[in-house]
Amino acid sequence: MGSTGEERPAPLRLGSTAPNFQAETTNGPIDFHDWIGDQWAVLFSHPEDYTPVCTTELGAFAKLEPEFTKRGVKLIGLSANTIESHGGWVKDIDEISGSRLRFPIIGDKERQVAYAYDMLDHQDTTNVDQKGIAFTIRSVFIIDPKKTIRLIMSYPASTGRNTAEVLRVVDSLQTGDKHKVTTPINWVPGDDVIVHPSIKTEQAKETFPDMKIVKPYLRFTPLPKEKTSAA
Repeated sequence: MGSTGEERPAPLRLGSTAPNFQAETTNGPIDFHDWIGDQWAVLFSHPEDYTPVCTTELGAFAKLEPEFTKRGVKLIGLSANTIESHGGWVKDIDEISGSRLRFPIIGDKERQVAYAYDMLDHQDTTNVDQKGIAFTIRSVFIIDPKKTIRLIMSYPASTGRNTAEVLRVVDSLQTGDKHKVTTPINWVPGDDVIVHPSIKTEQAKETFPDMKIVKPYLRFTPLPKEKTSAA
């Protein structure tokens, strides 16, 4: 797999198996699938160390890490620099955010992982280093314990992510898997959820006695926050 971008891998989709890889990180070498183990993972990439938007993002993820940990979710970052460079950057992040960054950051100077996950900017041809190698964009992957990709989000280099949204999606996915429900627009834990269309109405009435039928295909039911993964 070259670093010119001429032979880009097939794009990953929701439901794809997350490509495995071995890499050096700020917490030591890892085999990605072994590192995930039987937990969930959030993998997110950054264009470069010591960049302003990335610094704010990593600080925010560091502050939210305890919430992800409660949900059985591991965080792992990636930046297209060496782990030695990452080490100095982490000190700045801790100083600025007032938090302590504990999760690993992958050293991906040769963009090996970035290319495997297609974390590249197709439109902005100026998003390259001095050698003309494409920088990574801000991609986010939520991966479940079966190593299945459940969410993909990509942001331009100019726009910082919303870490609360990443956590909200984790809650939606984990709650949906457990209770056979889906979540409506702008759902947050504690709001009503939608009974999965695959459950027939008679069965749904038994499982969800407080179900409200708006349309045959749109059936809401209360789900207290304590029954969601946010608990």
